[in-house]
Amino acid sequence: MPFALSNGARIYWRLDGAADKPAVVLLPSIGTDLSLYDPVVPLLTPDLRVLRIDTRGHGASDAPAGDYSLDLLADDVLAVMDAAGIAKATICGTSLGGMVAMALASKAPERIETLVLACTSPALDPGVWDQRLALIRAEGLGAIVDMVLGRFFSDDFRAQHPEVVETVRAGMVAQNPDGYCGCGAAIRDMALLERLSDITAPTLVLTGAKDIASPFEGHAERIVAAVPGARHVEIDGAHLPSLEAPTAFAGALRAFVREALGGTAIGDAQDVLFEAGLTTRRRVLGDAWVDKSLARRTAFTADYQAMITRYAWNEIWGRPGLDHRTRRLLVVAICASLARWEEFRLHVRAGLERGGFTLDELKEVLMQTAIYAGVPAANTAFTEAAEIIAELGGAD
Repeated sequence: MPFALSNGARIYWRLDGAADKPAVVLLPSIGTDLSLYDPVVPLLTPDLRVLRIDTRGHGASDAPAGDYSLDLLADDVLAVMDAAGIAKATICGTSLGGMVAMALASKAPERIETLVLACTSPALDPGVWDQRLALIRAEGLGAIVDMVLGRFFSDDFRAQHPEVVETVRAGMVAQNPDGYCGCGAAIRDMALLERLSDITAPTLVLTGAKDIASPFEGHAERIVAAVPGARHVEIDGAHLPSLEAPTAFAGALRAFVREALGGTAIGDAQDVLFEAGLTTRRRVLGDAWVDKSLARRTAFTADYQAMITRYAWNEIWGRPGLDHRTRRLLVVAICASLARWEEFRLHVRAGLERGGFTLDELKEVLMQTAIYAGVPAANTAFTEAAEIIAELGGAD
């Protein structure tokens, strides 16, 4: 595991992507580790080298007791960049990560290519943080986790993606309280407002339309007003857009860096959409099938494959209104109704192999199909499904 030594602490980092690509450093929020950016890394690495860091007190990094400062955390970032051999990079931070990025931008401007500040603020009420830290020291992180998660995610996302929320919850509860409190002190004591005008790097401020923790009003608007030439983009989601709206987050970052670097380094918007769709396609159908499908592309079919990956797998399968289980079952019913048996077999196999739905759920969908699309369609659907179940070693 790669570590950098900084002011007596080991700081864990991870580097993804080709060495000849421009570098971006991703800094997480308080209470999360570098996995905060797992959904966006595949969307960035085609054109960027991605360096992620576990903030002091989080993840695999050391968690020394005592109060930290933003400048101390900025020094940790510089130590990691040195260890990774990165002289200059885009610095992108979420929440606390954005605060560290602002401190770093005024402290070491020569190390920063561009700055992306997501769902963050240059000033918060220190009294609120004093109360939170006192509660953690008295009762542990479990005392605040529900309140924090309620601010991290929108209600819709919590309902549709409980697995993501529970993963973040487990990580926070398992965190060393000293590390959380140390970073909480850095937030409480930050004095960034007077440093914002010193920032010279091209700066993008990202806000979440559903972010109640650091909305544009009173938070991001102060950064946009004070940083020369800063731009603002609002994306859907709450306080952790890399989890709640990863495609929009990655697209905004890539587009901004591309423009700042003269349009020579970052792929166009279609590339971003294709990579996002490909991630969903792999999640639903599996790597083996997707790799086989991509290998069969020809000059004649490549544009079509790219189109369906962008639109079907990103725009439609990526919409927040339905979860993937419901979408799988809808596809099965529609394909059976229209006698699209190749697609029917594909989605039945993928759904059963990858735990997308149960045999009982498949049966109920086909029973419903018999009523609304006709018994002949259901007869064939049951026959086709039974063959796949037998191939998978399932029950008759």
